Amino acid sequence: MAADGLPKLTVSWHMTSRHVSRIGSAVDADGVPDILVGVLRGGMIPAVQLAHLLGIRTVRAIQVTRTLTDEADAAKTLQPVTANPGSLGDLSGQDVLIIDDIAGSGLTMLACKGLVQQAGAARVRTAALAVNALNWERSRSRSVSPSRELTYVGHIYRGWVTFPWERQ
Repeated sequence: MAADGLPKLTVSWHMTSRHVSRIGSAVDADGVPDILVGVLRGGMIPAVQLAHLLGIRTVRAIQVTRTLTDEADAAKTLQPVTANPGSLGDLSGQDVLIIDDIAGSGLTMLACKGLVQQAGAARVRTAALAVNALNWERSRSRSVSPSRELTYVGHIYRGWVTFPWERQ
C-alpha cells in the first residue's frame, strides 16, 4: 500500500513490454513520428524501447517533474518544473511523440507538449505507458478522461505504479 492507503502495483518487464507494444502498434497505424521525446527519467526507458520497435533513430529528452521524491504518493509541486528545455533542440516541422512512464494528473505531459510546440513541432502526440486513474480522478474533472488528453495509453491502473527500473 502507498502512504495514502491506495494500492501499490508493480508492473513487470513483461507487462511493460506489452504496454510498449500496444502503444507501438497504435503509433505505427497513425504514422511513425520523426522524433521521440522521453520525459526524464522514467520516460526514457519506454522511449528507447519504442525507438527500436518503430525504427526511430532520433530520441531526445526533456526533464519535467512534479514529484519531489521517488516515493509512493510523493509530495508534488503545484506546477511542473522544467530543467534545460533547450535539450529538445529545434523541432521545426517535425512529427514528435512524447512518452512518459506514468501519468498521474497529466500536468507534466501538458507542460512537455507546450515545450515541444514552442520548439516548432508540426505534429505532437503524447503517450504514457501507464495512467494512475486514482490520481487522475483526484486532480482532474471526471469528465476529462486520460484518453481525451493522451494520444496513446499503454494501460490504466487504479493505484500507485512501480516499474521494474525503479527502486522497489
